[in-house]
Amino acid sequence: MKVLYLDCFSGISGDMTLAALVDAGADRTYIEDELSKIRIEPFSLEWKRVNKRGISSMKMDVVLDPNSPPKHHRHYSEIVELIHHAGFNERVVKLSLAIFEKIAVAEAKIHNTPIDRVHFHEVGAIDSIVDVIGVALAIDSLGVEKIISSPVPLGSGTVRCDHGIYPVPAPATLEMMRGLPVAPTPYTMEMTTPTGAGIVSGLADEFAKGLPPMIVETIGYGAGTRDLPNQPNVLRAVVGQLDPFLNKWQVPPQDFQHSHDHAHHHAPDHHHHHEHDHGHHHDHDHHHEHGHHHDHNHHHEHGHHHDHDHHHEHGHHHDHDHDHEHGHHHHEHEHDHKHHDHDHNHDHAHNHKNERFKMIHPKSGDGPDHHHPTIRQ
Repeated sequence: MKVLYLDCFSGISGDMTLAALVDAGADRTYIEDELSKIRIEPFSLEWKRVNKRGISSMKMDVVLDPNSPPKHHRHYSEIVELIHHAGFNERVVKLSLAIFEKIAVAEAKIHNTPIDRVHFHEVGAIDSIVDVIGVALAIDSLGVEKIISSPVPLGSGTVRCDHGIYPVPAPATLEMMRGLPVAPTPYTMEMTTPTGAGIVSGLADEFAKGLPPMIVETIGYGAGTRDLPNQPNVLRAVVGQLDPFLNKWQVPPQDFQHSHDHAHHHAPDHHHHHEHDHGHHHDHDHHHEHGHHHDHNHHHEHGHHHDHDHHHEHGHHHDHDHDHEHGHHHHEHEHDHKHHDHDHNHDHAHNHKNERFKMIHPKSGDGPDHHHPTIRQ
């Protein structure tokens, strides 16, 4: 799955996002050709590389035609109509409307106005419309299927807008970020614009403080207009594939839950105590045959055949045969089997000669392989 991670360590705005996506590989020609379909005043896009405190970044500016004064205010309904009539593909329309809807809902609440009557000021200007639709086109160009964002620093202080001096974050910006993670910043300035907040709140599927498990393919840096004193004023866009091997790194829970403890105690009177703690409970059908021949040299053969009518996903198979040759007259066999809820087969075979114990494990062809799982293909 193609994923985009927005690293908003210096905030986010519309022009920073579009520039970062183009720097990460979005098709600039496709974006410009599609944007020309919008029926608004003439404009062009200017792209240049800049250096922001040591980081080479893409800077994008919307350049207006000086002979065609822009319309400064547009209603939300008018912007929706522009998008629907431009002839974009379905995904671009959906992404563009998702961003503008977030902004419109926030503005409607702040100004106590019906959403269809909301009119945008700065966001309704040509550059903001181009930024929003340009971001939708860039995401479509990259084939991004999932968007993850870092927590977003909003800034502090005040900002001047058409209504006068507003606090930072602007009311609409803060409203859009309700319920989403924000980050602190030492700067008393606007770090995240309403358009940037609309992009994050309208498009981000998840939030993460760091990069998600992914295979990084391309990285882009989009520059903001101002310079920050102690950090680069850029937005970082990281594009790649979500790690398809993520689950391969996980150890199956049963590897921790399944254990075998075997305790064998052999005394001269042949007292055998077997403790098998498999964390399972079984019903057993035990068949014991004891053939005793007593003379000066005693020969005792104990054939213990344990049939456990169980099935277990581990498929453990143990064969134990007891063959005892000792000079004595007394045998005592105590078998204490403690099993709990797992279905599996155990055939136990022990060879004991002169009180020596040997465990026989199944070979590779006798049962499932219990090596550690491989991680990568």
